[in-house]
Amino acid sequence: MSYGLIATLIVLVIVVGAIVTKKCEAFLIAGSMVGALVLWKGAFLTQWVATLEEVMADEAYVILICGLFGSLVALLTASKGSFGFTKIVTRICNSERKTLLTTFLLGIIIFVDDYLNVLSIGTAMKGSYDKKKVPREALAYILDSTGAPVCVLIPFSSWAAYFGAIFLQQDCVQALGAGSLIRTYMMAIPYCVYPIVALLIVFLFCMGWFPKLGGMKTAYQRVAETGKTYSDASRKYNLASEYGEEEGNNVWYFILPLAILVGIAVATGDLVVAAVIAILVCMVMYIAGKIMTFSEFWDTFVKGFSDMLPIIILLIAALTFQKIASEMQMTEFFVDVCKPIMSGTLFPMITFIIVGLLAFMIANAWGVCTLVAPVLLPLGASVGANIVLVMAAILSGCAFGNHACFYCDTTVLASNGAGVENLEHAGSQLPYVMIGAVISIIGFLVLGFIM
Repeated sequence: MSYGLIATLIVLVIVVGAIVTKKCEAFLIAGSMVGALVLWKGAFLTQWVATLEEVMADEAYVILICGLFGSLVALLTASKGSFGFTKIVTRICNSERKTLLTTFLLGIIIFVDDYLNVLSIGTAMKGSYDKKKVPREALAYILDSTGAPVCVLIPFSSWAAYFGAIFLQQDCVQALGAGSLIRTYMMAIPYCVYPIVALLIVFLFCMGWFPKLGGMKTAYQRVAETGKTYSDASRKYNLASEYGEEEGNNVWYFILPLAILVGIAVATGDLVVAAVIAILVCMVMYIAGKIMTFSEFWDTFVKGFSDMLPIIILLIAALTFQKIASEMQMTEFFVDVCKPIMSGTLFPMITFIIVGLLAFMIANAWGVCTLVAPVLLPLGASVGANIVLVMAAILSGCAFGNHACFYCDTTVLASNGAGVENLEHAGSQLPYVMIGAVISIIGFLVLGFIM
């Protein structure tokens, strides 16, 4: 018996609840339990637990990736090696353009995780912006624009691990024949319009070839008139920096583990092996270099792993709901209802708009992907859309929502990393984000017709 309509209603409740409370995980868990009740009646709890155990067993690889990446990010941040790296490159920052471009290049180099990107670069570069009288809003904008967009475009990031696992759950994606998680993800990268456009716009901004708009123009006027690189409202975030700068450590504490992570991942195609080896390298280097004791290393490792627990819980909750919704034949129901009014050529553009709006409202790009991928990918296949384009549209929509939402985690972290008021950062970057979104809509429309 099909319970597709009920499953669709459950999804709507999950989406609304997630938008209102910003607690996607709780509603996914509750939704999966309601679905289990509909399917298995009195035995629902036993069956729900069995489904949960099955998901955890099947996804042990991805759970390990998420946890180990959290540990690696925490260790790299604690090493302060990124400060040493930035200390070297900032010697060439003798102009506004070079300061902006250095931040842009660092944002691309530090691609493993958007949290690591915005926190390490922001902390390391604030002093250079103050010395060159460049508004901190520009720093926050570059941090935010090279956070999620760069992580989307690099197949060895936490985003790639998570989104690739979600995509590979779908039969239509498996039918592409890419095989591994990384290869499947890499198929979509060239067509991720929004991340590419966002990076292009920020590069033009750094070169001085893109106009200062809205709040960014106001920030530059403030610096010109008062010499203040941040507003009075942002002063409370910069009291420590006004009394001196934090020293960094040897650049190799940062570069070598990252280089090993990428090299092993490329050679083996196994992100878990790569992460484990990179963490072991960190342990040897940091303890031998006396920048932390074994006890401090272990505490940092555990804290980094535990910091990823919300993401791991989200992943498990989402995949458990996916499995139960599949038993309820939600996808088949949705496809039957929507297929007559959907066009394969317009589908990637529609996907970008839908996912972008949801990611903006929920402020949880990863949660949105887990909600929409099981529906939009099979639906796209049924109407003849290019599945690679649909994957790229989902990734682009999630990157847009992550970038645009003023209460999203990476937006908040970017403003904190740059030492500016969050709403000032969100407002000053909004015109650039919206220009990128409009170009992306046009881009997916064109790609839908030619592919």
